[in-house]
Amino acid sequence: MDWSHYRFRSTWRLAAPPDTVYRVLERPDLYPRWWPQIREVRQTGETTGVLRFRSVLPYDLVVTARSTRQDPEHRILEVAMAGDLEGWVRWTVTADGPGTRLLFEQDVVVRKPLMRLLALPGRPLFTANHALMMRSGRTGLLARLAAAGRGDVV
Repeated sequence: MDWSHYRFRSTWRLAAPPDTVYRVLERPDLYPRWWPQIREVRQTGETTGVLRFRSVLPYDLVVTARSTRQDPEHRILEVAMAGDLEGWVRWTVTADGPGTRLLFEQDVVVRKPLMRLLALPGRPLFTANHALMMRSGRTGLLARLAAAGRGDVV
């Protein structure tokens, strides 16, 4: 087993229309406004950018991201990443009654040297750190969607 390889999957149920959720998620340049652990997004091309993350543990992860799928009809967003994390992330937005079922999937290998060195003993902490980041992301997204429901800019 490669202790530096991670697969994450989270499902969020949201009381917002799927198209509204998709419109928020398709703007990664605005993620730092509602997701505190995404510290910086810098666009470097039409479909590329550099992102910097930091959760509870005292280290930053920096990745170069490239959009590989932006499908508004099926409401799927997928990004390939390189840098401290190498792999992919996918959002799938589907209708769920009057609201939305949002599926987050991530398959990455950690390339950051210190995290690779601590891969085995640090794995429970790294996994918990990711869970906290996702919980905070959900909370921030709910606030952003509530603002959109009040007519504020998505």
